[in-house]
Amino acid sequence: MENTARARAATMPVRATRPAPAMPQGAPLVPPAVLARADRILLVTHLAIGDFTYLQACLRAFSRAHPHTRIHLWVDERRRTADPEAWPHLRKYALYDWLAACPWIDKVYDSTYSPALLAQSIDEARAARYPVVASLAVVDCHRYAHLARRISPDGFVVGLTKPAERLLHMVSRWSGYRKLDAALAVYRPEDCAHQHISDIYAGWFARCFGVDVPPAARLPQLDVPERWAQAAQAQFATWGFAPGQSVVFVNAYSKSPDRTWPLERVAALARALRERAEWRDAGVVVNVVPEALDDARRVLERRADPALAHVRLFSAEEHFFQLPAVMALCRLVISVETAVMHLANAVGVPVVALMRRNHPEWAPIDRERSTVLMVPALDDWVTRISVDDVLAVLDGTRQPPR
Repeated sequence: MENTARARAATMPVRATRPAPAMPQGAPLVPPAVLARADRILLVTHLAIGDFTYLQACLRAFSRAHPHTRIHLWVDERRRTADPEAWPHLRKYALYDWLAACPWIDKVYDSTYSPALLAQSIDEARAARYPVVASLAVVDCHRYAHLARRISPDGFVVGLTKPAERLLHMVSRWSGYRKLDAALAVYRPEDCAHQHISDIYAGWFARCFGVDVPPAARLPQLDVPERWAQAAQAQFATWGFAPGQSVVFVNAYSKSPDRTWPLERVAALARALRERAEWRDAGVVVNVVPEALDDARRVLERRADPALAHVRLFSAEEHFFQLPAVMALCRLVISVETAVMHLANAVGVPVVALMRRNHPEWAPIDRERSTVLMVPALDDWVTRISVDDVLAVLDGTRQPPR
């Protein structure tokens, strides 16, 4: 099992940062004269924390290149619902906390989680009369092209496009894309074998706006405010972790079941770490999404297992920065394919990432601090990665830096 896991991890190393690709040929899709006159720009997208981890470098570069242009961001909530019971959870989306802390983002449309609020947001955006709107949505591109033009009837609208999957979809796709003044094709699966998602995002901004984002600038950055850094240290003390004690941060939850690792395996991993000399005294912090926290507590309480006495459950229920602040104090992060594995790079903590094979462009970018464990086959779920696979990687790699 050890050799199998090591070999499997070796088949998908994290890409090294490569020399900057050549700037795409031709003039930017948004005419420079239009950008020169634009006092604000609206970027429309469905945005997750992992997306923003890499997209932030492009937005920062745009702000430097066009300091006279204020960046406004439309975050479309694809879980939008008319059910009031779901609204409190959607309203507290942690990404909004991070966006609010970015000085180069002037405004965020973050109330799109109900049909009524969506309509209000569209009215507000239309009243702003944006001279430039860019749709950066990779799903339902044609619908976001419609939305972008609805928001800006008279402005310059550029957007991503993708071919219709079926013949019956061609009319609806054409109807949306004809709203665009300029279009850029979404990356194809074959592109992902040679590019990281940060390379793809940088290519968008080069082609659309003529903004260069060199490879060194694409590494994720995250500055944890001192308030939350101190709160994390206090939390460690409350948990009973001694100063300097090794702590392993484990994240097994994803919004998608195919990328979720069972809590039972997390418990088994925590027990197994106790049996290894290097990790015998380590604490374990298990990250749990807020809506699953009560269930996770019940599962561990039912076990009443003294071998899990070093395990603490954690959820960033108050603010986004609680999460990276706690991660930054840990010696190692073990995470399924979700935002946490990218945030580990952002705070400089070594990570073992458990990934499917269908989106290799989303591997962690930091080669020196990242090890990727891939499932054996393309259609496999993350559950194909066993506890023994993870332990073999820990046993077979050099000791993570403290």
